[in-house]
Formats: sequence, C-alpha cells, structure tokens
Amino acid sequence: MPNDKKASTSTKSAIQALVFDAYETLFDVSSVATSLEQKFPGQGAAVSAAWRAKQLQYTWLRALTGQYEDFWKVTESALVFVCNDMKLHVQGGLQVQPAPVERAARAKLMDAYLHLEPFPEVKQVLQSLSAQRLAILSNGTLAMLQGVVENAGLKKVFSQIISADEAKTYKPNPAVYELAVGKLGLDKHKIGFVSSNFWDVAGAKAFGFRTYWVNRSGAPEEELGVRPDATLRSLSDLGSDSF
Repeated sequence: MPNDKKASTSTKSAIQALVFDAYETLFDVSSVATSLEQKFPGQGAAVSAAWRAKQLQYTWLRALTGQYEDFWKVTESALVFVCNDMKLHVQGGLQVQPAPVERAARAKLMDAYLHLEPFPEVKQVLQSLSAQRLAILSNGTLAMLQGVVENAGLKKVFSQIISADEAKTYKPNPAVYELAVGKLGLDKHKIGFVSSNFWDVAGAKAFGFRTYWVNRSGAPEEELGVRPDATLRSLSDLGSDSF
C-alpha cells in the first residue's frame, strides 16, 4: 500500500511538532499475550485481543456517560470482565475474582502494560526524527506512559508525555486533543498527529490536527466522514518528507 501524501508544501512546512498515540502505534498491546499465555495456556492471544477490545469499549462508554475512571482502572476492569466472561482460571484452579490471591495474579498481568514491546521500527524512526519536537498523547495515565516509555528505553525521546487523565475523559473527545495544544503551546494546525487507530485519527482530524494513519494491517478506512492526511504502512514511512 503506497504512502498516501496529499499535503501542500505550505501545510507540510507548518508542522512544528509530531504527537504520537501510544498503544498500538508505538507499543504493541498484543505483547501482553506472553504473560497471558503463562496464566492461561493456549488462550493468550484470544485473551489479549478481547482485553484490548473491552478496554477501548470501556473508555468510550465512560466518556459518553461521564462516569470517568482512569485508564489503569479501566484496563483492570476490562481484564476482570474478560476473565469472567471467558470463565478463565489462573493456574491452580483459582478464579480470577475476587480473592486476594486472584488480585495478586491480576496485578502481575496488569504489570505487563508497563512493559509493552515497542514495534520493531519505533526506536530507529524516532531517532531519525530527533530534530523534530516529539510528544505522546494517550489515554494512558501518566504513570503508565512514563513506565512503558522508560522500560522501552525511550525516556529522553519525548519533550512531552500527555495523558488524557488531565481532561478526565478519553479520546476521541476534543478536550483530549486540546491538551496537546496547551502543553506544546502551538496552534492545532501546526501539530501532526500519528496513530494506528483510525477512530483516533478521525478524532484528531476533526479537531484540526494534520493526521498520519499507521495502517500496518492494510485495513480499509472506517466510514466516519473524514480521511487521514497521509496513510503509512508503518512508522518507517514517516520520514522528514512527510510533513
């Protein structure tokens, strides 16, 4: 799939900062499957996929209903639901909820979110963009984001790590994208936003960011009435000539 570049030279030159989504863009959330497989042999990948889907669903539902809880709690709640829904048991036949031993097992699985693996191209791409102002804007709590960034060896890469927790809601609510404008001190049209989640790209585009969709799987665009400014096969396509 070719790199889809439509921006004019004047638009490209206006970009003064690149803001990255974290989960599924920089960090592979499916890498938690290794820890899950140890607890639930033969079901690690399935649990990982269901966990991520429920995690996102809970962010949207909590944003819509105004019943905010931070992303760490949302992530844990999603894990509990999936384990109950799939009738999973930790090794030794103990149910995941609610005894103290099960809470300890949950804590260990949750810790995997602080050690997500970056996608293979991430470190090299970010190094190549070191002359640019780089930031993260994510639903994750600040502690979660700082943890995964440090554990991935990327601590000194980003000028800002911005958590939706400050807005007490979740993407794609415009209030979350507005955080980047305030933190970076830039007009929204001077910010490029990079995400592998099309719904996130759609929210950022509607807000006014220039958007880059990292479409690693070759998926079709969602029918949401907006299109990304550029579609990339991986972060490796995000060269200096992209903005």
